[in-house]
Amino acid sequence: MDAAARRRELRQRLAERRRALTPPQRMAAAQGLRRSLEHLPEYHTDSRVAGYWACDGELPLNLVIPPLATRGQQFLLPLIGQDNLLRFAPWTAGDAVQPNRFGIPEPVTPHEWFAPFQLDLVLVPLLAFDRRGNRLGYGGGYYDRSFAFLRDQLRPTEPLLVGIAYDFQELSDIAPERWDVTLDFVATDRELIDCRTDTAGDASA
Repeated sequence: MDAAARRRELRQRLAERRRALTPPQRMAAAQGLRRSLEHLPEYHTDSRVAGYWACDGELPLNLVIPPLATRGQQFLLPLIGQDNLLRFAPWTAGDAVQPNRFGIPEPVTPHEWFAPFQLDLVLVPLLAFDRRGNRLGYGGGYYDRSFAFLRDQLRPTEPLLVGIAYDFQELSDIAPERWDVTLDFVATDRELIDCRTDTAGDASA
């Protein structure tokens, strides 16, 4: 089996495990994720925080988003442009959304949007990760293309990239492709992992 086939098989296996979680398991994971992110100072202070609309078993952000509004921070959702790059539009609970070409809800006719370099903190969806910040995405390359400018910068910088994952999505090692953009942190339902160090993580949930 070649590398591409292994990645496809791995994506399918992890997606199936995610989809098999029960509603109580998802709620417990959402609570754990919130506790993990509370260890990240930028989650409390950054002005523009981008995330995602959880689909297909992704770890939900429903407990992570409300505190942002309480603190006066702005939450944004991704939009896929015709150039296959991501933009990010402000979204608050109750705002209208509509499915994009992949069936993922996006804000309807946003009044403004921001380019990736204008963000402060990005909560990045993924299928698998390792502790060095390597991420296995969904194969479309949207995040890697949109945040490619970070490969030429000294990290960490803005925006800070934080992968969001269930604990079981961790792998011992993911061989990066040349176009991959690494994560600065990974927040799981059990811990906050600092990918910029060689330690096993800097905070426990």
